[in-house]
Amino acid sequence: MDHFFEILSHTFLDTVKMLPFLFGVYLLIEFLEHKATGKLANVLRRLGPFGPVGGAALGCLPQCGFSVAASNLYSGRLISLGTLLAVFIATSDEAIPILLSSPNSMGDVWKLILAKVIIAIIAGLFVDGVIRFFKRRSNEEAEPYVDLCENCGCENHGIWLSALKHTLQIFIFLFAIALALEALMHIAGEELLSKILMQNSIFQPILAALIGLIPNCAPSVVLTDLYVNGNLSFGSVVAGLSTGAGMGLVVLFKVNKNLKQNVAIVGVLYVIGALSGMIIDLVF
Repeated sequence: MDHFFEILSHTFLDTVKMLPFLFGVYLLIEFLEHKATGKLANVLRRLGPFGPVGGAALGCLPQCGFSVAASNLYSGRLISLGTLLAVFIATSDEAIPILLSSPNSMGDVWKLILAKVIIAIIAGLFVDGVIRFFKRRSNEEAEPYVDLCENCGCENHGIWLSALKHTLQIFIFLFAIALALEALMHIAGEELLSKILMQNSIFQPILAALIGLIPNCAPSVVLTDLYVNGNLSFGSVVAGLSTGAGMGLVVLFKVNKNLKQNVAIVGVLYVIGALSGMIIDLVF
């Protein structure tokens, strides 16, 4: 029972930190929809070619709030798929603070950030380029914000209450998922994950990337600890942290109604992370 309350309090504190960020994002979305002109949305969409660069820069900050924001903005068709992937790949959650707190690994911080930002920019630009080449830009297939504000009644009670409503809905959803995953990570333990991962194998990044897909901040902590303790190669930790988008993937499935598209995004993210990790281990 003590462990349960510990997990409960830890999960609540981690999740509640995202509330101000979530509210700010939803308030911005509500404002853009109901107060700004259509020209602003068009300007934001025209920034598409440079979107992945900005997404990679924002994503490399050590917190998972930007991945949640990116999922909402992509669902509203404010950013491109390449920008969304760039944010997901560059996101490192708790990895950077952990590396900074370890004297032997402080030098790896900039190496990790640089590797993930480069992968994020290349992957994001490539994906957007492919989509433009085949003329399948999703930004042209749907009106912005339709999924986010459908039947919310914001025209009756204003953008502040609507933003608060969306924030609370996502917060409850995030807390429930995070609590379940935190309990699972506590039961399985880091030792079991270390045994599952194949040390000194070219296939280790494949498994690390799979663990990184778990939609929680906990996998980034585990993967970073395993790397610091010498159980993971640098390519493997890059692979795991590249697919580790925190709660961004959970929110994506919540707010983006196209299930096939969401599954495809997860698949592309996994392939990018796994291949990048394997290439790094082979070359370096």
